[in-house]
Amino acid sequence: VFGQPVKTEQCYDDIRVSRVTWDSTFCAVNPSFVAIIVEASGGGAFLVLPLHKTGRIDKSYPTVCGHTGPVLDIDWCPHNDRVIASGSEDCTVMVWQIPENGLSQPLTEPVVVLEGHSKRVGIIAWHPTARNVLLSAGCDNVVLIWNVGTAEELYRLEGLHPDLIYSVSWSRDGARFCTACKDKSVRVIDPRRGTVVAEKERAHEGARPMRAIFLADGKIFTTGFSRMSERQLALWDMENLEEPMGLQELDSSNGALLPFYDPDTNVVYVCGKGDSSIRYFEITEEPPYIHFLNTFTSKEPQRGMGWMPKRGLDVSKCEIARFYKLHERRCEPIIMTVPRK
Repeated sequence: VFGQPVKTEQCYDDIRVSRVTWDSTFCAVNPSFVAIIVEASGGGAFLVLPLHKTGRIDKSYPTVCGHTGPVLDIDWCPHNDRVIASGSEDCTVMVWQIPENGLSQPLTEPVVVLEGHSKRVGIIAWHPTARNVLLSAGCDNVVLIWNVGTAEELYRLEGLHPDLIYSVSWSRDGARFCTACKDKSVRVIDPRRGTVVAEKERAHEGARPMRAIFLADGKIFTTGFSRMSERQLALWDMENLEEPMGLQELDSSNGALLPFYDPDTNVVYVCGKGDSSIRYFEITEEPPYIHFLNTFTSKEPQRGMGWMPKRGLDVSKCEIARFYKLHERRCEPIIMTVPRK
C-alpha cells in the first residue's frame, strides 16, 4: 500500500484551520464535500467546500456559522451527503442542510438545534445504520443519543463516565458503542439498556488522551500512552479484556493518535496530531494480530485529518483510502493505493 499526496493545484489553499485545543479530526469528508473547522472571530464556524473546488479559497468564502462558540467536532450523515452535524463550546449540537452545489452565502440557520448538554460538546457521531440517530458526548461527561427528526433525546447516559470522554465509536451494526475516558478506562455501552457491557480499566497507563474504535468483528483497537509516555496501540477482544491481544509501542511523541479503520482491507491507519506521518497496520486473525505495513511521511505536520468513505474513492485507480490532511493554511488530499500491474 502506497501513499501519495496530490498535486498542489488539487489542494485547498488559504484556509485558516481552527486553533482550538481539542483532539478531534477538525475535518469531515464525503463524496460531495469536504468540511473543515476554521478560525472564527466571535463564534464558531466551519467551511464546506464542494470536493472539486480546489485551489485558493477566497477569504470571503461563506461558512456555516450559527454557533456562538468554537466548533469542536463535525460529522457528515452517512445516509445523506448534504447533512452535517456539529458540536460546539456553546453546549449545543446543530444539524445543517447544505445546498446541493455548496454555499453561496453564509449558513446561519441550522435545520435543528439539539440542546441537552450543560458543558461544551466535543464529540459527534451519527449512527451507522439507523436514520436520523445522532450521538453527542460533552464535557459534562454525558452521552446523549438524539432523534434528529424530532429533536428529542432518545437516551441520556449519565453516571457511566466519571471523567472527560475522549472518544466514542459505534459498532458496525450500531447496537453498541465504545468509549475511551480520561479515567483510563475503555467501556462498551449498550445504549438501549443504558449499561456498561464490558470495561477495561487502565487500558493504557499514561495520562494523555486515549482513543478506542470498534473493528468489524467486534474487537476494539485503542491508541494511548504508556506510563513512560510512549505512544501505544493495542487490540482487545471484548469477550476477554484482561490482557490485550496485541500491544505495540511506537515512539515518544506527544500528539494524540487518531485511528482510522477500513473494514474491507482490515487496515488501521494511525495519524498522530502534530506528526507528519501516517502509519498503517493490518489487523489479522493470527498472532501477533497487529502487523506494521508502512509509514507515509511528508514534510508538514498535520493539524487534523479527514477520511473519505469507501463510496467516494476511485477504485479504477486502485485507491483504497483517501485522507484530507490539514496543515495550518491548507488541506491536502493524500491517496492510498494498492499498485496493480
